[in-house]
Amino acid sequence: MLYRRHCLTGGLIIALGALLAPSAHAQVVEKATAFVQQTGNQLVAIVNGAQSAAQKRQAITQVLEGAVDVDEIARFCLGRFWRTASPDQQKRFVAAFHEVLVTNISSKLGEYQGVKLTVQRGRQQDDQAIVTTEVDRPNNPPTTVDWVIETPTTAPKIVDVVAEGTSLRLTQRQDYASYLTRNNNDVNALINAMNQQTAKNG
Repeated sequence: MLYRRHCLTGGLIIALGALLAPSAHAQVVEKATAFVQQTGNQLVAIVNGAQSAAQKRQAITQVLEGAVDVDEIARFCLGRFWRTASPDQQKRFVAAFHEVLVTNISSKLGEYQGVKLTVQRGRQQDDQAIVTTEVDRPNNPPTTVDWVIETPTTAPKIVDVVAEGTSLRLTQRQDYASYLTRNNNDVNALINAMNQQTAKNG
């Protein structure tokens, strides 16, 4: 009788879990999708707006600082070299990475006039959510872009963008590792190169 009661209790717990899991899953996907839609709308409004280049850069910076975990992406992109960098180098690298990210996006604003972003679907992957969108630009074929969202239900942040199957943070990490390998693993040299890039394209 006791065994049977335990079995019934266990079965009830499993059944309740099965009922609750889809709801929790749907909540994660729903919140992540809404977050990407909101962020995408902000970026599209800036890109298609009539502000000056300086005003657009400032607006882009505000969106990125609020929606993207830039510090975490910076640490990821430096990879194994983060552990060997001094605290001062880490601080300067993160600051340089912020500027590079904003500069790279701002410098392309003119290319994307008339851009449209459509959210297609979302899915949960472990503790993250992935939201698939389609980006349409005049005279260009549509581009599929996946937004990887960390902690989607509490404090959502973008931690990666995958364009046509290519992870931008993985690509950046490989580029930095290649540069450091060619330059005696000198993090200062990388930071200087990043600052020069910003000065040239900013």
